[in-house]
Amino acid sequence: MTANRTKGGLDRALSLFTDVKAGEGATALLLAFNIFSVLACYYVLKTVRESLILTEGGAEVKSYTAAGQALLLVAFVPAYGWLASRVSRVRLINGVTLFFASHLVIFYVLGAAGVHIGVAFFLWLGIFSLVVPAQVWAFANDLYDSERGKRLFPLVGLGMSLGAWVGSTAASALFAGLGPYRLLLVSAAGIALCPLLTVWIERREEGRTRAAGAAASVAPVGKAGGFQLVLSQRYLLLIALLVMVLNVVNTVGEFILGKLVVEHTATAVAAGTAGGLDQAALIGTFYGDFYSWVNLVGFLFQLLLVSKIFKYIGVRGALFILPVVALFSYGMLAFLPVLAIVRVAKIVENSTDYSIQNTARQALFLPTSREAKYKAKQAIDSFFWRAGDLLQAVIVFVGASLAFGIRGFAAINLILVAVWFALVVGIVREHRKMTPIDTTETAAAA
Repeated sequence: MTANRTKGGLDRALSLFTDVKAGEGATALLLAFNIFSVLACYYVLKTVRESLILTEGGAEVKSYTAAGQALLLVAFVPAYGWLASRVSRVRLINGVTLFFASHLVIFYVLGAAGVHIGVAFFLWLGIFSLVVPAQVWAFANDLYDSERGKRLFPLVGLGMSLGAWVGSTAASALFAGLGPYRLLLVSAAGIALCPLLTVWIERREEGRTRAAGAAASVAPVGKAGGFQLVLSQRYLLLIALLVMVLNVVNTVGEFILGKLVVEHTATAVAAGTAGGLDQAALIGTFYGDFYSWVNLVGFLFQLLLVSKIFKYIGVRGALFILPVVALFSYGMLAFLPVLAIVRVAKIVENSTDYSIQNTARQALFLPTSREAKYKAKQAIDSFFWRAGDLLQAVIVFVGASLAFGIRGFAAINLILVAVWFALVVGIVREHRKMTPIDTTETAAAA
């Protein structure tokens, strides 16, 4: 439909980053801005979370609390599926988004009143951080077919990477002045903008959808549940297991980092080298700076590499990049377990995860059904991701009981990376069956 149209100025400008055809730029940019808003707010909230949970309980409590999110999602995922079967996609996405935004006002009131909210806020943010971004990506998967998605997802992902960088940078700059609780209100206002963007995108796409005879795409999805879909389809199950293992590796790495940060900041306060800041402020400043670097590098990867990777090695090839990075990172940490080394290794790992890996993982749902895009994706991106937290908590508990040091936890991650490679191979085989002709690879060869 866009072949006979001439590219406008926006389409031409966005073509500098990926292949944008006539009439595609505006919707892709709005999707990018939508996910930008979600991630910018999330990274402000993430810095608040680190300060609250680490000062109230430490790295161990942080790890154990993460496991509780998986238990909450056992109830949330079926409820989400029930709602998805009864309302349109816009009502589903906007209703859930505003539901989460309203909670930030409650946390602000409780925190300002002196109530310890660290554990409850940690649980809440862990669910929000998966459910709301997953909805935006499900919406994008619903709007685009495989060919358009592979071209335009790098652009949508660019909004995600930029939002993460802007949010973490803003948190680092604002944390000391505003404190954690007022940042909750700032984030609530930002999240409340997202439903307006979703409506705007939907209205832009209504004409194209009707013209293509695909009006059913805006209707509620089928009746099958998210867990049922995952367990009944090998492709979805492999993605779920991949997500779980990936998160175990990442969160064990976060545990290593958090443990070293707590030790380092406590030593600095005791030695009088903290510049007058208390431990909470030191931790908040460290993580604000850390996330800023992670997301700056991630943004550059998204801007400069992702579209080229998709073009030349495709979605399937992109899945191998992060496990290679993780293999190198934890191999290095097994020999040099100091804060400066851990910090650099986690910056590289997380940057690759948030850009190349994330965009490839989202694109895996392009050839799936609408039910899978909303329900199975929500189950995978929320429950199975947090199931990784549950497994990670077991690893931390056992490791702490056996007095594992940093090297011991790094060795565990190296074993898990081997499992990760095996899962990627399985997904690649199933993806090839569903999309035997990879349009990006065909274009690269042409």
